Amino acid sequence: MIKAQIVLFLVIVLFLSGCKSANETKSVSIFNGKDFTGWEGDTLKTWQIVDGAITGGSLEETVPHNNFLCTTKTYSDFLLKLKFKLSGTEGFINTGVQFNSVRSKDPSYEMVGYQADLGDGYWASLYDESRRNKTLVAPDSAMVAGILKPGDWNDYEVKSDKGHIQIWLNGKQTVDYTEPDKSIPQSGVIGMQIHGGGKALVAYKDITIEEL
Repeated sequence: MIKAQIVLFLVIVLFLSGCKSANETKSVSIFNGKDFTGWEGDTLKTWQIVDGAITGGSLEETVPHNNFLCTTKTYSDFLLKLKFKLSGTEGFINTGVQFNSVRSKDPSYEMVGYQADLGDGYWASLYDESRRNKTLVAPDSAMVAGILKPGDWNDYEVKSDKGHIQIWLNGKQTVDYTEPDKSIPQSGVIGMQIHGGGKALVAYKDITIEEL
């Protein structure tokens, strides 16, 4: 009887251990906080690493045009998490996280694909960059104003799963979109943007991804 109880106990322990392993996060860091390993872009002038964060743009000079720092790896079906901080003094102050995207051939500095947009009038919305060139989903501005931390670090999450796209800002969902056009690619690189036309500086850190 005692042996049977021991065996049952061991079975339960192994079962619970397996459940725990299955539920453990599979997120991995895609930015090491030290260099641009795994990323490509204009790291001579536009993009730098400051205090362990990817920074792009300038508060002294107007950013001449959109610029992106991109992963060298492509992704499909994922949950991306990061922190961002956007600052600006004049002009169009905007940034965003490009995903399921490719670099444009003309102009070469642009990207084509979805963007989890950030900036006045675009906070935590879903934009279609250099393709349909429009906002696909925009959250309620009053709701965003209540959760956004201007000029400070904010949490941002983007989930893309077979055409179902969701975005969260500081834990609050702002976008829930299902792509109706089956011809739209649902894989590609991830890119951090600094928008042209303003004296703006963006910083990104704690960038992790869980492939689904």
